[in-house]
Amino acid sequence: MIEYIKIILVKVSFVNMLFEKELIKGLRIIKSEELFVLKYWCYEKFPEMHHTVLDRIFLNVQEWTASSCPVIS
Repeated sequence: MIEYIKIILVKVSFVNMLFEKELIKGLRIIKSEELFVLKYWCYEKFPEMHHTVLDRIFLNVQEWTASSCPVIS
C-alpha cells in the first residue's frame, strides 16, 4: 500500500493543496508500521516544495485515530 501512496504523491506533487489532501488520505489507509517509512520518504523526496505541509501533517500524526483524522472537502 505504501508504494501506491508514493506514486499518488509524486503525481500530485505539483499542487500543494492536492498533495496535502492525498497525503492525508494515504495516512488514513497506511499501516502504522509504515508511517515512519512514508514520513522519511516524503521529507527526502519533497524537502523544499512541501516542507511546510509535511511539518503540519506529521506534527500530530501519532495522535490521529481513524475517527479523528482530518477531512478535507
